[in-house]
Formats: sequence, C-alpha cells, structure tokens
Amino acid sequence: MTALAIDAGSRYARLARVAPGGGPEPVDLPGAVPGEGLPVPEAARGDRAAALRTAYDAYLRHHDAPARLLVVVPQHDRAGHARRAADALTTPPARGPAPDVRTLAAPHAVLALLRHTGPLAPGRYAVCDLGAAAAEVSVCTVTPGAVAVAAASRHAPDDGYGAAFDAALLTRSGLTPDDDTRRALAAVRAEPGAGRRLALVLDRADRDPARFETTAVHHVAGRPVTAHTVRAALPLLTDGLDRALAGAPGGPGRTAPLALTGGVARFGPLRTHLDAAGLTLTALPDDTDPAHAAVLGAALVAAGRVDPADRYPYELWIGAHRTEAGRPTDRELLISAAGTLEPGGPPVYAESDGRRVGVRTAPGRPVRVRAIDPASGAGAPLGPLTLPGGGETDRFHVGVRLAADGTAALVLHPLGAGPPGAFPLGTLPADIGTDTKEVGP
Repeated sequence: MTALAIDAGSRYARLARVAPGGGPEPVDLPGAVPGEGLPVPEAARGDRAAALRTAYDAYLRHHDAPARLLVVVPQHDRAGHARRAADALTTPPARGPAPDVRTLAAPHAVLALLRHTGPLAPGRYAVCDLGAAAAEVSVCTVTPGAVAVAAASRHAPDDGYGAAFDAALLTRSGLTPDDDTRRALAAVRAEPGAGRRLALVLDRADRDPARFETTAVHHVAGRPVTAHTVRAALPLLTDGLDRALAGAPGGPGRTAPLALTGGVARFGPLRTHLDAAGLTLTALPDDTDPAHAAVLGAALVAAGRVDPADRYPYELWIGAHRTEAGRPTDRELLISAAGTLEPGGPPVYAESDGRRVGVRTAPGRPVRVRAIDPASGAGAPLGPLTLPGGGETDRFHVGVRLAADGTAALVLHPLGAGPPGAFPLGTLPADIGTDTKEVGP
C-alpha cells in the first residue's frame, strides 16, 4: 500500500515516502531544488492549502495516487490548517481512487522520527521548528503511549523569520532578494565545507573584528557576503528564537531538550547561540536534514512504521454518586483511559466490563472532572460543569470528545431517543503540575 507524506511550507513543499524494505526518503520530482523540495509558486505563497494542492498535483503527474496521504501541519492553528488541508484535497485525483487524507502536527511528526530511530524516555521535549515564515516552539509531554503538546509559542514577523534574515544578507551585500538570489544563497550554503568556513570566519571576526569582518563567508551572484554582514543580520534569528523560547513555559532547552528542525535549523550560528545559553539539544538521527525531519517522520507514520501517538496521555475521571448497601456514596467514574483520546476522533465513553455505563444526571448539581496521571497519581481539575437534569428513568452514556485543536467536551448520549449533548471542558491539561498555555498571534 503506497503512503505519502507532504510538508508544504511557505517556500518549499517537501514530500517523502518509505522505500520498500528501507527507511523514509524524500521524493524527488522534476523541478525540485536539490536538498530543498518543490518551490512553492509565487501565487501560492502564504497559502499552505494552495501549496499543498500544487505539490500533490505535481506528484500525481509522475506517480500513481497513494492509498494514504499524511499532511504535516503547524502546531499553531493546527485545527484550521487541518481543515484547510482537507478542503484543498477534496478534488479527486486524475488517476486512481481518492487517498485517505490525514494530518499530523509538526512536533508529533518530528517526535515520531525520534521514537522510530531509538527509545525516547518519558519526559518533556521541545520541538523548535525554524522556517522561512516563523519560529515555533512546542513543548511536548512524552509518555509510553502518547505525546501531548503542553505549551506552544510562535514568533512570526510580518516579513518572515528566516526569509527576513536572508533578505537582510542579500540587501546588505548589494543584491536584490528575489527568488533567483535566494536560491543562489541556498546553493552556496549547501556546498561542501560551507558551514565549516562560515563558523571559522565568524569565530575569527568575533576575536579580531578589525581584521576579519570584511572576510567573505560566501559569494552569491559574484558578490561577497561578509562576516560583518552576517553578524549584523544574525539578531534577526537569535532574538526571534529567544522570543519563541521565552513564550513557551517550562524552560525548553533546560528541563526540555530542544530538537531543532526546519530549514533555518541548518544555520550553524544558531546552535552556537543556544550552546552559549546553556540549552540542551536533542540530536536528530544521523544524516537527517533538519528541513526534512517532519516530513520523514510523517512518512513513517503514513506507512504504519511508527505510531503517531497524538493521543491524550492522561486518564479522565468524573465525579459520580452511587448507592451501595442502601447508602449514597461519592465515587469517581473513569471516562477514558490514558492514551485513548485522539484529536478529531470519536468520543470515548465510560465502560464497565466492556459495556458502556449508564448514568443519571441531577439538576443544578456541579460535576467534577479531573485529569489524572496514572503513573504519579497527580491530578488537575476541569470544570466544574452543571449538567441538565433528567427524569428518574432517563439514563445517559457519558463520554468525552477531543477536538483537533486540543479542546474537549463532555458528551451525554441518551440511552433512548435523542441526540447527544456536548458540554465544553476547554483545553485539557497536557503536562499535569505545570502551567500550560499557548501564546503568540
């Protein structure tokens, strides 16, 4: 069964699949820029859905339609991106049946790659996706069966993140930052030894600016890009990265090791900056291009080689009252076990001995819902909720549904006729014991 993964960025769309009997590998298509992927047409820039459809159509011109298609979406507004991706791919392909289209958030895709190549101990990890448009940091809680995003932060200037840095380099070198010069800059960066030369010249310029600041680190379209030019533009990257890191609670890089991904993560001085700040980095698998880390992980998920683990890692319990030996007793009822709730998936209902539990509601009585870590026993409250009361004979199945954007709702499904009711629970805690929030525009 053919499975394909696509990561459509603001400048390049990257495609990958798992080779028979091998590992994940980029899909090489005519018109692709070596090491980068398919250029996103100017008309589709800023529109991930249009870039996705363009890349998929280019794939279909040379390959049969895949049975499964997994689309990488940013953590920021992942529900909106998932909806737009599905809408963009509703037109059936020219050949073969329409694929089964699913989405996976970028941090889950990167952690899938890491979990496939070696054991990943339970704990906190941060995925830092550095691209042309934005720097995004996602702090994730990893348990044996699930991965949840505990906090996220995004730095996205109007003129882009990596794109603004490249434009500054080219402009200060007397070049126009158009597509041709940007590709020429990317090409010289990809030359053997280019990264080593950059690090060497910048180190010398730091120690002896008067002598080495005018030394060229690259030549683009016949113009030198000097150490002074790089040093002057570097705060566009380092300051933006620092802002994204500061916006994610929990101290990523200190308590949560950082995995640097995205095209800008190739830039060596960023690692030097993080090392100087004492932050801990998580190495990608050997020879993995950080720009392709997410799509390679997604290809593994699409091919069924690794579990995406994008499920809720904690138990959800609801306060209940039972009559035992003629006396009312306060108890808690397990609604969903750890690792059973999937974003965008169907509701999970409370069960006993494999059968759904019937409950009765009481009017005006607040209901407690708690998330509990089964390993430590620590819990975090949700709600409280006030549910509508039913008659003496009214019974409901009680469940919970997790939306693609991470918000949850308590579901009451009547045992008789009638539609289920949904009652918002808000965003479920993804790191019990730690303040969790998402910041950024």
